[in-house]
Amino acid sequence: MILHTVKVYPSKKKLPKKNQLAWKIAEISSDNAKLNRYSVDMVINRIIDNASVAIASLNRKPVISSREMALAHPRKNGATIFGVNSKKKFACEWVAWTNGTAVRELDFHDTFLAADYSHPGDNIPALIAVAQQLKKSGLDLLRGIITAYEVQVNLVKGICLHKHKVDHIAHLGPSVAAGIGSMLKLNTETIYQAIQQALHITISTRQSRKGAISSWKAFAPGHAGKLGIEAVDRAMRGEGGPSPIYEGEDSVISRILDGKKAIYKVPLPKKNQEKKAILETYTKEYSAEYQAQALIDIAKKIKSKINNLNNIKKIDIYTSHHTHNVIGTGANDPQKMDPNASRETLDHSIMYIFAVALEDGNWHHEKSYSKSRSNRKSTIKLWRSIKTHEDKKWTSKYHDPNPKKKCFGAKVIVTLNNGKKIIEQLERADAHPYGARPFKRENYINKFKILTDKIISKKESKRFLNTVQKIKTLKNGQLYKLNIEVNSKKLKRNNRKSIF
Repeated sequence: MILHTVKVYPSKKKLPKKNQLAWKIAEISSDNAKLNRYSVDMVINRIIDNASVAIASLNRKPVISSREMALAHPRKNGATIFGVNSKKKFACEWVAWTNGTAVRELDFHDTFLAADYSHPGDNIPALIAVAQQLKKSGLDLLRGIITAYEVQVNLVKGICLHKHKVDHIAHLGPSVAAGIGSMLKLNTETIYQAIQQALHITISTRQSRKGAISSWKAFAPGHAGKLGIEAVDRAMRGEGGPSPIYEGEDSVISRILDGKKAIYKVPLPKKNQEKKAILETYTKEYSAEYQAQALIDIAKKIKSKINNLNNIKKIDIYTSHHTHNVIGTGANDPQKMDPNASRETLDHSIMYIFAVALEDGNWHHEKSYSKSRSNRKSTIKLWRSIKTHEDKKWTSKYHDPNPKKKCFGAKVIVTLNNGKKIIEQLERADAHPYGARPFKRENYINKFKILTDKIISKKESKRFLNTVQKIKTLKNGQLYKLNIEVNSKKLKRNNRKSIF
């Protein structure tokens, strides 16, 4: 790996392309690196994971709306929409929009956390859609997805967005563009221009994940994927992007991030070096913000030690800066303590999540968020007894550059009415690659079967799982087989009058 220094340059000092971050990303996207076999296996796991959560969310309101919009854009020899008959094809950018929304809606797929946040599995819907429309092969798709993960993970390691209240899809636009470029074997110049365009148009604020969190949280990555596809299309037609997008005098870094004196360090593999960043990412066992995963495991352990939860006086959670300030009491969001808050908001309230997991000894992607569940009196009492605190030791562990030492856990102190304290801590979720029971192929398949049960037929389930595990053998034009069909009668409609 090479650690690249990225900083702002005045316009009068023309920065050569070869020294720009977008060009360096484009170079590794257009190289001919060998596909790492472990990375290939993990891509298969993540395609299964994405399909699991997408099918489970097909009849949730944001997904229905996005599907209706995509259905209004049919295209001969286009791409397939999750749940819809595979013989029907639609414009790939709109397929990326709706399939990306379906994947993101439950907040239940993969994650990578470092200087910033990310859900790198968000790259997959856009790449599959383009691959289907352009009749690419399974190997082409694998190459593109591995590159997209490589780019997003390393941008997340090097450039913090949330510090400036910029939403993390700003790293997704460039990674989608880079992944598509790699998949289509585009030249470095074309990918470079696409990356710059994609970054420029995917900047948005973190209000989408703060306060009264709306359905836009689910739409955001699908939108970034759609914009990334359109950026590549323009670049392929010879159109350029704002340049240099990272280092320019009025660039993203200069005007939106750390400013003209900023210095960032972004790691990237050497040209033609195998790309393995996907192996540093991790999926979710529970449908909740990733930083809540280990805390759900802790809650399950604590439950076995307390006979009567009414004996709890207070609960203090000592954790990282990110966890405290994003999903903890440090966020200063009253909505995180509101029983009538949206699912999206409750998903970003560790106080709510910990209370429910402690009471139930488990977590369910639908039942744990129901209005009757969040309004339970015993839950509200427990919920409001919880407070989070930043502990610099946990913050340091969160940012450890060594993936084997990086932690997203916490220390929990439960104080009972009699003064007794029960203490539990966990560095990583049990399902984390370096946790007590890391997710393996069998776990991804089991998650798929659980989430798609009674939605798709057993025959369709078996067909998809057999197909995806043989993705390397899929020839040009066969990637439509990665779609999953649902009986049309099971798909709900949104019949409101709209534009499309």
